[in-house]
Amino acid sequence: IAKRNHSNLAQTYIPENAVNTPITMRTEKGLHLSFHEANLTDYAGMTLKIDKKNLSMTSELVGSDRFGYKVKRKLPFTTPWRTIQISETAKDLIASNLIVNLNEPNKIDDVSWFKPMKYVGIWWEMHLGKSSWDIASGKHGATTKNAKAFIDFSAKNNIGAVLVEGWNTGWEHWIGFEDREGVFDFVTPYSDYGLKEVVSYGKEKGVEIIMHHETSAATETYEKQQDTAYALMQSLGIHAVKTGYVGKILPKGEYHHGQYMVNQYNNVVIKAAKYQVAINAHEPIKATGLRRTYPNTISREGLRGQEFNAWSSDGGNPPEHLSIVAFTRMLAGPIDFTPGIFDIKFDKWKKDNQVNTTIAQQLALYVVIYSPVQMAADLVENYEGNPALQFIKDVGVDWQQSKVLNGEIGDFVTIARKEKNSENWFVGGITDEAAREMEVTFDFLSPNTTYDAIIYEDGENAHWDNNPTDLNIRKI
Repeated sequence: IAKRNHSNLAQTYIPENAVNTPITMRTEKGLHLSFHEANLTDYAGMTLKIDKKNLSMTSELVGSDRFGYKVKRKLPFTTPWRTIQISETAKDLIASNLIVNLNEPNKIDDVSWFKPMKYVGIWWEMHLGKSSWDIASGKHGATTKNAKAFIDFSAKNNIGAVLVEGWNTGWEHWIGFEDREGVFDFVTPYSDYGLKEVVSYGKEKGVEIIMHHETSAATETYEKQQDTAYALMQSLGIHAVKTGYVGKILPKGEYHHGQYMVNQYNNVVIKAAKYQVAINAHEPIKATGLRRTYPNTISREGLRGQEFNAWSSDGGNPPEHLSIVAFTRMLAGPIDFTPGIFDIKFDKWKKDNQVNTTIAQQLALYVVIYSPVQMAADLVENYEGNPALQFIKDVGVDWQQSKVLNGEIGDFVTIARKEKNSENWFVGGITDEAAREMEVTFDFLSPNTTYDAIIYEDGENAHWDNNPTDLNIRKI
């Protein structure tokens, strides 16, 4: 049920007693259903209004308080697809390509300028309080020195890119301000961050830079600067940007999934393609398969991600969170969840917060949660000398094929993926708070071939709360 006034959901709005899609459920007889929509363009997002009395759900569009209507279109027009996926097993929902196939074919042709990649970044340290986005605090994270340290780490560990947040002017003036239009500048770096120097250093080391544009949901400011910002990226050879929309949408009266914002997000992707820029959107609208039409739509957030664990006041995401997400949010499209936290308790920074996980589960997420960009989200110092880092170095990010081996909603899921242009398979399995053993059949491997299996598994005494870093590594 929507908590429209929840402080952590300030940027969203779901009307009445309704829920956003995709919605997944299991009937008493064990049939699995998922309700969603595809090809959401120039239209308002659909929620499902719940009638508890009659036990029914009805399509309910997100409206606009600014204009008082939900959709304004010229006739004739076609609505987005309304989809119902039906499966006897939960795992077959993940295997379906229905949503992406209901979108139009590629409209931007060549996208060879973007390569799927793993990345690290100046990001998690802000959520922990080690550094800050703004320079006025005296502990600015996005410095030239810090960025070069991340580049050095990436070059040593088969990581393709570094995300730098807090690099540009304006961060002192947006938190808590009602009128955020005109606050951010997407081309001017802070005085302690040499943008061109960092990009040049990355090229020397074979490491790309991922740009960051926090719009603060001030849509008109971002619209005015997009051409200039993307042209700067193109001139520097930067091909990916993480966009953010933290805060209540401006203009007032608009909401994330209203027609106005649907067009905002989609138009960003279309414009970025002209400058050979790929979009990884945070605080986004939901994915509805448009990555088929505009493949520079590489990933998006759109769930309670890893950062929630660092600053939530109610215990963070529960252990079962991602074994639910795999059958709900992930059915819509790629997720930038930012896995790879090794310092799970992070008591040095925040004693009252932690990630409800084990280190083995953090590794498995690189296979279970699909995205063509995967972050190694922890601080560099937490990776150095840890044998689990080898898995992040080795794991693929661009897949030839995927097979869902098992799964039950909210309990567990196991997925196998074959790396593109290699014979390497990776198998990831996650569970909720319940310990369980399961048998995996490897009949998807090539016949008459001997494989080496390197297994990263929860240690004998591992526990998501009491002993989360107990890890066993073996080879068979």
